[in-house]
Amino acid sequence: MRLHSKVAGPARKEFPVENQDKLTAQTAVSPASAPTVGLPRTIHLVPMDHLNGFDVRPGFYEINGATAIPGGVNFTVHSHGATSIELLLFRRGEDEPYAVLPFPERYRIGNVYSMIVFKLNIEEFEYAFRVDGPRDVEKGLIFDKTKYLLDPYARAVTGQSQWGVKDGSGQHYKARVVKDDFDWGNLSRPLIPMEDLVIYELHVRGFTIHESSAVAAPGTFEGLREKIPYLKELGVNAVELMPIFEFDEMQDARQVDGVQLYNYWGYNTVSFFAPNTSYASGVEYNREGNELKRLIQDCNENGIEVYLDVVFNHTAEGNEDGPFFSFKGFDNNIYYLLTPGGQYYNFSGCGNTLNCNHPIVHQMIIDCLRYWVTTYHISGFRFDLASILGRNEDGTPMHKPPLLQAMAFDPILGDVKLIAEAWDAGGLYQVGSFPAWNRWAEWNGRYRDDMRRYLKGDAGCAQAAALRMVGSRDIYQSGDRKNASVNFITCHDGFTLWDLYSYNVKHNEKNGWGGTDGANDNNSWNCGIEGATDDPEINALRRRMVRNAFALLMCSRGIPMFLAGDEFCNTQFGNNNAYCQDNLTSWLDWRMLEDNRDMFRFFQFMIALRKRFRILRANLSDGYYGFPDVSFHGVTPWHTQFEDHERYVGVLFAGQAEGEAPQIVYTASNAYWKPLEVELPELPRNLIWEQLADTWGAAQSAMDIPDGRFSIGPRSVKVFAARPR
Repeated sequence: MRLHSKVAGPARKEFPVENQDKLTAQTAVSPASAPTVGLPRTIHLVPMDHLNGFDVRPGFYEINGATAIPGGVNFTVHSHGATSIELLLFRRGEDEPYAVLPFPERYRIGNVYSMIVFKLNIEEFEYAFRVDGPRDVEKGLIFDKTKYLLDPYARAVTGQSQWGVKDGSGQHYKARVVKDDFDWGNLSRPLIPMEDLVIYELHVRGFTIHESSAVAAPGTFEGLREKIPYLKELGVNAVELMPIFEFDEMQDARQVDGVQLYNYWGYNTVSFFAPNTSYASGVEYNREGNELKRLIQDCNENGIEVYLDVVFNHTAEGNEDGPFFSFKGFDNNIYYLLTPGGQYYNFSGCGNTLNCNHPIVHQMIIDCLRYWVTTYHISGFRFDLASILGRNEDGTPMHKPPLLQAMAFDPILGDVKLIAEAWDAGGLYQVGSFPAWNRWAEWNGRYRDDMRRYLKGDAGCAQAAALRMVGSRDIYQSGDRKNASVNFITCHDGFTLWDLYSYNVKHNEKNGWGGTDGANDNNSWNCGIEGATDDPEINALRRRMVRNAFALLMCSRGIPMFLAGDEFCNTQFGNNNAYCQDNLTSWLDWRMLEDNRDMFRFFQFMIALRKRFRILRANLSDGYYGFPDVSFHGVTPWHTQFEDHERYVGVLFAGQAEGEAPQIVYTASNAYWKPLEVELPELPRNLIWEQLADTWGAAQSAMDIPDGRFSIGPRSVKVFAARPR
């Protein structure tokens, strides 16, 4: 069927669209010549109305957002409380619309408005909405028909493609239609078993923005892609990207002592479906996300999974005084948790709290996760302040939160890693009790705290450390919590591993809050001098403490995660809350890799050791050669009471998987400030103990322990394995 329609407005320059879909119109659109558009005869999309100069018809109501279709674009949006909605079309970079298209009432089904606008070239326009409706603040109804609203399902957002620069439209975010024509080839995601993961947490910009990174595209997805050989060399097999959803780094931007500060980390989502365009090295008009997809594709080809740190607990719209650019204007009383008086609950600590278990918000989050998995091949998600995802509309914790259960059983998410930060800013702490359905893992905050206390030599911490090393069985007792513990000692939030042993207290003065921000309970130890020092003994001790921490992390059951840069002693100069520091405080200084190459090699060695011995990662059997699967030892085998004065922990893992050789590994950790004489458990005659690792020094070499006795230096760790004589 051939259609003939009028073209509104003056003749426009035609922008060719690359890689047209097979369903694209057979006849090119040429505004200057009053064109006809050819559509496949199997698709009966003919205009039904003429609206403000555009041919239109009712659209596809079940396809949210803006979608290019043969001959036009389908726009679908919904609002429970709206009385009318307008579609606004903008030319690229312009602040005022060139067309305003009210959705005809007959284009509304239920609360969904859907319209196909014909003969729109996706490369020529941007779009937004205006929504009208009642205003009753106490009921949470704050409709404002003067506001330009960003599509909640926008796949690309304009306005902040250049880092640290706001366009002239202020908070008038607009969206673009994205053409998904990325070729993934025959590539499948790696699908690495949970027990085999080694997770590396990083900030996309901070990872390569410093000139020392020596990449061609610093601070971008492409810059990170250039570092994939480094990640392979280190041995990690999963990278967890701090927020890459479109966020507003200019939110609360300010100067402190002449230094420009930003919302650098990105925990203030503007759009859940759109990648941060300022992380792209080039302009990707209507192909937004392709650079990120290339990064993920290359990571997957090299056996590295990519996880996203996602922020569904709040948005960048803030509190009552915050900006008004999307959700507030569509259905404020649905998208946010509100008090009976219409104020915002603040369980996030960021001004508002997303109403995650409302059916509308629930569906949006599921749609979003599915989109990132199917369109971007994401392998896992870490959910920021995930306890909020289990709160009811009145803020109370739910027994079986529908959203969390839906994620656990969703077919599309069936092989995706789900990792919860199992607490929130409202005091809800769920480590060990997060609703899981044997699908959810947790950042184990107790592992971090207990191991930090033990490593610095606090009294009464040996038993807790031993339990953390064997997978926190006291916390995850249920058979439903297999591979539930994500073990970490450092992450983006807090001290780096080097700073953990360089500072007793936080030094956040440069954040401008008078030292009131950031945690005070760091369980850190400066080894005798606060901050940087030239003292060789202090520095040697600090380096050994770093090795101790990483060695125990790699020898603990559970999923290990560490912070990018820890492998070469990166420092934040004592800042434990560097969320606003877009400078050397947060950037990785790659010159330190050369200064600390021995530390990098140690990290590399310990990761390889973990991969070599599956017994460190999983229960292979009930035990082997009379040893149980897990046993605890003092300086004398089988004798440990975990009394308050004890600072030595020996952990032995033993087992044999079917068809594999048996594995017996013993980890000795001495948090005491004096050397100790230790006796290893007796082995069968055909086996001998072999020392594999010793944190007393950086270089590692294997040596036999024929009599089963050894000395362990003060504040050090050794690892042994049984081998045939």
